[in-house]
Amino acid sequence: MSSTHPPVRASDGDRDRAIDQLRDHAAEGKISHDTFLGRVDQALRARSQVELTDLVSDLPPRGKWRRRFTESVAAISEFTNRVESAWKRPRLPRLALPGDSRVRYVVGRGSECDLVLTDLTVSRVHAELRRDTEDWMLIDLGSLNGTRLNGWRLVGPARVRIGDEVSFGECAFVLTTAT
Repeated sequence: MSSTHPPVRASDGDRDRAIDQLRDHAAEGKISHDTFLGRVDQALRARSQVELTDLVSDLPPRGKWRRRFTESVAAISEFTNRVESAWKRPRLPRLALPGDSRVRYVVGRGSECDLVLTDLTVSRVHAELRRDTEDWMLIDLGSLNGTRLNGWRLVGPARVRIGDEVSFGECAFVLTTAT
């Protein structure tokens, strides 16, 4: 009595590993760009681990030094890209959290606010910073253009820390301590 088991299904991790092998071999010139593209397409459509294994089985083994060199170049390239994007990011003005005993700090376009911003994307009473024991919480007060913390629009109160990026409408700041 022969029992046949269905082939083991390919996971996303299996696909990623196969595509990484294909990418490395393409970068080393072991396979052509067209072959790389065709096999990546097949890897994305593969249903089993056997299909993925067949895609990379004819690739030549990689030497230890060549693999380390390729990984080093990739790491340096990634680091360079991160430095470049950080350098190109605009320098934001600083918003110092109050250093006194104040527990509420209101931001908006209205003259009654603690921080008055004249930008038309800021509501009259836009948001507030509220001290909660030692921490500060940022709360949107129903503004039209929203309040953002590190690029994410607030849907409820959020804890803020020094170095966080906060935006009221189109006005963005980096939080610092009062000096």
